[in-house]
Amino acid sequence: MAVPRVGGLGILIGMLASACWLSLLLAEPPYQTWLLLMVASPAFFGGITEDMTKKVGVLPRLLLTMLSAVTGYWFLGAALTRLDIPLIDSMLSELWPVSLMLTAVAVGGVANAINLIDGYNGLAAMVSAGVALCLAFVGFLLGDNFIVVSGLSLAGALCGFLLWNFPFGRIFLGDGGAYLVGFLLAELSVLLVARHPHVSAWFPMLLLFYPVFETLFTIVRRVSSHAGSPGHPDACHMHQMLYKRVVRWHVGSKDPFHRTMRNALTSPYLWVLWALSAVPALLFWRYPVMLLLSCVGFAVVYVWLYRRLVRWRTPKWLIVYRRRS
Repeated sequence: MAVPRVGGLGILIGMLASACWLSLLLAEPPYQTWLLLMVASPAFFGGITEDMTKKVGVLPRLLLTMLSAVTGYWFLGAALTRLDIPLIDSMLSELWPVSLMLTAVAVGGVANAINLIDGYNGLAAMVSAGVALCLAFVGFLLGDNFIVVSGLSLAGALCGFLLWNFPFGRIFLGDGGAYLVGFLLAELSVLLVARHPHVSAWFPMLLLFYPVFETLFTIVRRVSSHAGSPGHPDACHMHQMLYKRVVRWHVGSKDPFHRTMRNALTSPYLWVLWALSAVPALLFWRYPVMLLLSCVGFAVVYVWLYRRLVRWRTPKWLIVYRRRS
């Protein structure tokens, strides 16, 4: 039976319901949250249209997401004007076209990265909910109600989605959901850095480093392997390697129920991997050097684990063998 790929619609409805409730509850309605959802519409439209028609390629979806980023740049002030790298920061602050282009590319890249890791039940949604909560937490420390409200609303909508998606996969996030969630996370990240000079630009980078590094690693791997195309799909992502070479030992039955459980058991491995970046991000959100070193450390761990999996040298402590009846 086909599983509906309209999880993004549920997340959007959840965000809208939260905004409506807060509009009635708060003395000052969350106008910026409403505006954030409005500028997200091109990114969501491209993804949900692909889910329904299968006729929207990767490039049109990416361009629509970048259009959302450009709209957010002008109407929300979501502009990348610093990366905590002196020479680049000077250029970004003085040349708005460069800032605009970098913002569009970065936001589009994050949305595409969330879509890339959306391969197993609960994976992209749980990671995204964690990122949203971390952004909301730092926003709370800084007294930024907009970041808090938007982050908690997104995390709440994702948790509602997870009730249906994990572990049995009764509904999927789909491209509409992945691009919507990816855009919102990227936009909130840019806004947090733009509104608060004390927040290092490497804080949201480290929070999102798992999906972003997965994307960059995939591009390099595809290009270097037999001169392949970076856009050519394959079955060699980290989550797929874990599924085939680690989780397969959990259950051995080939019936549909056990295949579904094998799918769901893959995600917790990646949740732990993401936590390796999330914990130092929360500890060092004001310190660029520590955040940069943490990014390097995560990349080393990722590449080490991937190489072990590819070479059939899976660490034994990763494998939980199924109990024989």
